[in-house]
Amino acid sequence: MSNNKVLITGGAGFIGSNYVAHAITTTKDELVVLDKLTYAGDLRNLEGYLDENRLQFVEGDICEESFLKTLFEEHQFTHVIHFAAESHVDNSISGPAAFIETNIVGTFHLLQNAYKLWMDGPNKLKREFSDARFLHVSTDEVYGTLGDTGLFTEETPYAPNSPYSASKASSDFIVRSYYHTYGLPVVTTNCSNNYGPNQHKEKLIPTIIRKAISGQPIPIYGDGKNVRDWLYVLDHCKGIQLALDKGELGETYNIGGRNERQNLYIAHTICEMLDEMHPGSTSYKAQIAFVTDRPGHDFRYAIDASKIENELGWSAKENFESGIKKTITWYLNHKDRLL
Repeated sequence: MSNNKVLITGGAGFIGSNYVAHAITTTKDELVVLDKLTYAGDLRNLEGYLDENRLQFVEGDICEESFLKTLFEEHQFTHVIHFAAESHVDNSISGPAAFIETNIVGTFHLLQNAYKLWMDGPNKLKREFSDARFLHVSTDEVYGTLGDTGLFTEETPYAPNSPYSASKASSDFIVRSYYHTYGLPVVTTNCSNNYGPNQHKEKLIPTIIRKAISGQPIPIYGDGKNVRDWLYVLDHCKGIQLALDKGELGETYNIGGRNERQNLYIAHTICEMLDEMHPGSTSYKAQIAFVTDRPGHDFRYAIDASKIENELGWSAKENFESGIKKTITWYLNHKDRLL
């Protein structure tokens, strides 16, 4: 195992904190977790790891250029794993400015600082950073929407439909440009919908669980037939690790669970499991309520993960039904995360 100095941006957030837990147990890397601790970041997500000698937490903003410059100079990072992002689509509709700032400008500042630290100029990697890597974590939403059939591949043209997905698409292109212009050692991953422990309470699956056990209406957009490809967060983290360690520089890897499910099926499945695990006086399904669909709501996302499966040997271990049971169990044991 290598002993790298790794910057993990957004490491107190949902996916980032799960990656931290994975990296602490599977690598010998020194980890610096950077998080702004907005609504999406929570130090409780790092409980049990903050006392680790190999982990240091820093509160800060990737949009603050001078702060980032000092951080890179002080720690001499060999690797950057970039999770930090505004990611709530509804919030991007009501307040897009933060998405442009964090997802585009923040990503640029990280790339520029990595470039200044690791390279003497375009295509001139410093010897001491010969194994450096910048792993950019993105989303399948950059590809737009699918009809009833078809899958997103790494060759699918970008067609983002929300301010969130447009900001992530922009960041992907900036990352790509730093590889092709400067030779910066970058790898990009685009994932499908994640779920699991530590997810923010306003996201779909925690919302269904929260509304169900609190006796409130469970809101489902439109007719509930929108389809997402669901990926258990630990499977995603393992894919990120593989892409970091073995991914080809300048390449993109789509990480998807091959678990397409309609939103209404998600709600029904969670209600049925809660009926067994946390029974109420009646079935939780009675609380499902259809609400007006949100603007620009993509109909279907689904990823073809063949590239990372075939080239890097990754595969999802959880199907939706096994992963969702673990997720519900975690939330029932951490009800404070739903408040």
